[in-house]
Amino acid sequence: MEIKLFLDPVAADDIPASNIRPGQQRLGEKIHIYSEKTNFPDLENCKVALIGVLEERNVVNNAGCSTAPNHVRAALYQLFHHWPNLEVADLGNIRAGHSVDDTYFALNQLVAELIRRKIIPVVIGGSQDLTFAMYQAYENIGQLVNIVSVDPLFDLGQDEEELTAQSYLSRIILHQPNYLFNYTNLGYQTYYVDHLAVDLMKNLLFDVYRLGLIKAKMEDAEPVVRNADILSFDISAVRAADAPGNGNAGPNGFTGEEACRVARYAGLSDKLSAIGLFEFNPLLDQNKITAELVAQMIWYFLDGVANRSNDLPVKDSTDFARYIVRIEGQDEDVVFLRSKKTDRWWIDLSLGRTDRKKYEKHHFVPCSKDDYELALQDEIPDRWWQFFQKLM
Repeated sequence: MEIKLFLDPVAADDIPASNIRPGQQRLGEKIHIYSEKTNFPDLENCKVALIGVLEERNVVNNAGCSTAPNHVRAALYQLFHHWPNLEVADLGNIRAGHSVDDTYFALNQLVAELIRRKIIPVVIGGSQDLTFAMYQAYENIGQLVNIVSVDPLFDLGQDEEELTAQSYLSRIILHQPNYLFNYTNLGYQTYYVDHLAVDLMKNLLFDVYRLGLIKAKMEDAEPVVRNADILSFDISAVRAADAPGNGNAGPNGFTGEEACRVARYAGLSDKLSAIGLFEFNPLLDQNKITAELVAQMIWYFLDGVANRSNDLPVKDSTDFARYIVRIEGQDEDVVFLRSKKTDRWWIDLSLGRTDRKKYEKHHFVPCSKDDYELALQDEIPDRWWQFFQKLM
C-alpha cells in the first residue's frame, strides 16, 4: 500500500528552529520527518511513526482540537533524543476528509499497514472518536484486540446516539464483525459516571478502575496497560492545572507526571501496537503547558519502546518461572508466570485450551505479584476469574 497517498507533509513553518535549549541531538533533528522540503521517509528500520489527524467534527465541547498535531510537534521537536537504536518517523498529517467516515477510512488503512510492517503508530488527534478508526485497523488484519482508554468517562453515549467523542465505545461494542476482546477504562471519575453504566461495564466483563484507586498505587496501572493492544488517552483525564488545553478539563485527574508514567508503561509493553493521544485543544492552552505535556508523554512512550525486553509469554518458554497455586474449592489451578528478564508477572490460562488461534495471545493475562500473593491466601484474583469467563 502507498501510505503516502493518505498524508500531507509537515509544513516547513511548523518545524521550529532548535534553539530553545542548549544541546544537540534534538528529536527534531533525529526524527525522519515527511516535510515540504524532504522526501517521504524510508520506513525499512522504523519502529515508531507519528501521525497527526486534523479531525474534530464529532468532538463534544472541545472545538479546536483538530489543530493539535502541529502544536505538539513544535514542543516535541525541542526535546532530546536518547536512543541510538530507535528509528522514529513523522509521517505528517491526515487531513479531514470530505466526510468523517473518509477520515476514519484513511486512518484505519494507515494504522493497519503500519502494524503489518511492525511499526507502532502514535496518533495525535483530534477528537477521541478516532479510537474507533484505530480499532477498525485491527479488523482489517483480523486480530482480536484489547483497548485501554485513559478517560474520566466511559464514552458509551446513549442508545441510538450518533458517533461522537463521548459515544465511540458503543459503536465499537456493537460493530460487526466484532474484534474487541476486552475494554478497560483507566481513571474514571465516579461523579461523572452513571452507576448503571458501571454495572453495564462489569456485566460485559470489562475492567474499570476509579481514578482514586489508581492514583493511590500507580504501579497497579502497569499490568493494566501491559494488556492493551491499543491505548487511547483523552487529555481530559489529566487535571486542568496540568493540562488546561481541553474544553472538558476538570479540577481532578491524573497529574502530568502520572500521565507520563502511563505513557512509558505503554511503551514498555511488547504487546501494545498502537497509541492515540486525543482532545488536546491549543485554543484553550495556557503558556503551551498542555502541548509540552503531550510532547513529554510521547517522549516517555518512545523511551519505553527503546527499553522493551521482548518478554511476552509463549507456551513452554524457559524464560519464565512457573508457579502453580491450588485454591481450595476450585477445580482449576491458578498458574502464574514470572519473567526472568524483567520480574513482571502473568496469569497463564493456556493449559488445556483448544481455542482458535486468534485467542492464543489472550491466554496470558498480565498481573502483579500481589495477585500471586492473593492466590496463596486462597482468593481467586479478579483478573483470573474475569478472563477465564471470557474464554469459556
